[in-house]
Amino acid sequence: MLDETLKPEIQRVWQANMRDYGADKVWKQMNREGMAVARCTVERLMRSLGLRGMTAVRPLDWVNRQFKADRPNQLWVSDFIYVSIWQGWQYVAFVIDVYARRIVGWRQSSSMRTDFVLDALEQAVYDRQPQRDDALIHHSDRGSQYVSIRYSERLAEASIEPSVGSKGNS
Repeated sequence: MLDETLKPEIQRVWQANMRDYGADKVWKQMNREGMAVARCTVERLMRSLGLRGMTAVRPLDWVNRQFKADRPNQLWVSDFIYVSIWQGWQYVAFVIDVYARRIVGWRQSSSMRTDFVLDALEQAVYDRQPQRDDALIHHSDRGSQYVSIRYSERLAEASIEPSVGSKGNS
């Protein structure tokens, strides 16, 4: 196919998908629709049209492995563990207040879905009721549950600043 016939098709697929798709997804969609085109061609034409896909904004690492706090509700850290039982795996998520050195929210589940880590956060927010003007930082690893849209939105609703550890050393 000629570039001039591909350009409107690329633009159509990109716009039909709320301008989120990058070259890879546009290329896959075009192939699903029966338009055989090389991925590098889609990438080149998208660049010439000035089209770009959305990129996720990753939270910064505000803690930088300095797990210290001067007051309650200044720094919470979260993670979850796997526990093997005779029926299979169970997962326990927890939120720890670094100043108090105690668990302020936790939840157990048989699945690793975002819901169970969100429940642990909800318990911590409900029990501790952090003040919106006190700059609470929530630190976690780069697990999919902690960087999910739902989890990030809940942190924003509670005026909690997300912090995500650098890869391999959270």
